[in-house]
Amino acid sequence: MLLSCGDALVDFLPVKSADGRDAAVPVAGGSCLNIAVGMARLGAPAGFVGGISTDLFGRIIADHALGSQVDLRYATRSEHQTTLAFVRHVGGEPQYAFYDEATASRRWTYRRGSIPFDEIEAIHIGSTTLTHDEGAAQALAMIGDARGATTVSFDPNCRPNLVRHKARYVDQMDAFAAAADIVRMSDVDFEFLYGGRDYGERARSLIAAGASLVVVTRGIRGAQAWHGEAGLVEVAAPATDVVDTIGAGDSFQAALLFALRAIGRIKRGTLVQMNSKELGRALSFASVCAAFTCGRAGADPPRQSDVGSAFPHLLAG
Repeated sequence: MLLSCGDALVDFLPVKSADGRDAAVPVAGGSCLNIAVGMARLGAPAGFVGGISTDLFGRIIADHALGSQVDLRYATRSEHQTTLAFVRHVGGEPQYAFYDEATASRRWTYRRGSIPFDEIEAIHIGSTTLTHDEGAAQALAMIGDARGATTVSFDPNCRPNLVRHKARYVDQMDAFAAAADIVRMSDVDFEFLYGGRDYGERARSLIAAGASLVVVTRGIRGAQAWHGEAGLVEVAAPATDVVDTIGAGDSFQAALLFALRAIGRIKRGTLVQMNSKELGRALSFASVCAAFTCGRAGADPPRQSDVGSAFPHLLAG
């Protein structure tokens, strides 16, 4: 099984009402929930780890996850409220206003022994639950137990408006990156954390510290990846008519983990042995899935049938 640990929330997406007024529609989301949904829709056994409320919005989240065959056995249900995020688009990019005090997602705690990591192929962490000290501490404790037993994937998915102490936050993200086998971030995340665009230097330092794969996604400029064995691999972004970029990075991450599993490179021992052709196929598949998500509103990752033509290419030897 592939697991994704972190945020599950409800996004209020901007729409127009029938009489032309601004309105919002609630949609289940959260980066880590989206990744679990994306992996499950593509056909991998996938589960979600984190807090989900028993309130109305929490039921929307749970129904959405279960409807995509996401396993919730490792999720924690509680009476704490659901995190809400209100979205608006500025310059083509989504901007978020979060309501996240004392929520089920934020109150999640890791219980040692609750996850059989030797039965898990990979676990992903990231996003809003890492922006506060307690959430970061819980996630670090979890990957401390997971590391060595399973592949650890990390995407900071930064939300600057939730960060109160940037220097401390950057140190924490560095700690997660140092503990991960797979590190992916967007160019926007990289700019917020480190400034500049010297992706290669940062990637090589992470690989020297123990990571196997580092990926930077750059929107319409495609993706770059660094791997200890395969070296630098770049792929272009597929052409698409962009409707909405919400969830594109999550779809890329979900598809990347799915692809690595499909070609037999998700486990730590095989991940380090991947060659450039295999990595290129995995990145290309992930890019196709991200582009598909950009073609429709909201964080709505594709099913394997939606990107069926890309699947044979992924498995081609």
